[in-house]
Amino acid sequence: MTGATLLLNATYEPLCVVSSRRAVVLVLAAKAETVDVTDDEVHAERITLAVPIVVRLTRYVRVPYPVQVPLSRRAVFTRDGSTCVYCGGSATSIDHVVPRSRGGTHSWDNVVAACRRCNHTKADRSLAEMGWSLPHPPRAPSGAAWRLLGHRTVDPRWREWLGMPDSVSA
Repeated sequence: MTGATLLLNATYEPLCVVSSRRAVVLVLAAKAETVDVTDDEVHAERITLAVPIVVRLTRYVRVPYPVQVPLSRRAVFTRDGSTCVYCGGSATSIDHVVPRSRGGTHSWDNVVAACRRCNHTKADRSLAEMGWSLPHPPRAPSGAAWRLLGHRTVDPRWREWLGMPDSVSA
């Protein structure tokens, strides 16, 4: 029983991801109820319980969320779909739109995924000097999936609780 389980607040708002073992303990202690289960079962002397994939707390818990998603290389690749924003090829590196050598910051609105060729060609020049443009300005990701999962892959059975379409990954 090494899987992960999505933990929802009493209001069905996603809170965090816990181990399946922790989810079973919460259900057995009546602190949570099972919303969705896997095909696996946990057996005890007097009880058999399906391993939950989504559980909901029975009491509301107020949890403050961080204001912004942490910036990481893997999260930038996920946000940009692992494709180069300049040519549409496979991204292998990150690029600062305004180069750091020219005062650019290492922030969500200045970092994009790029292929090695485009990143090397652009070097420390601006987009205007290159005659290039971005299809859309980079921005910090938002939403429950990003707050909870960051760069972790999303279990397809969690998508409806995270409010994500089937084609999008976190």
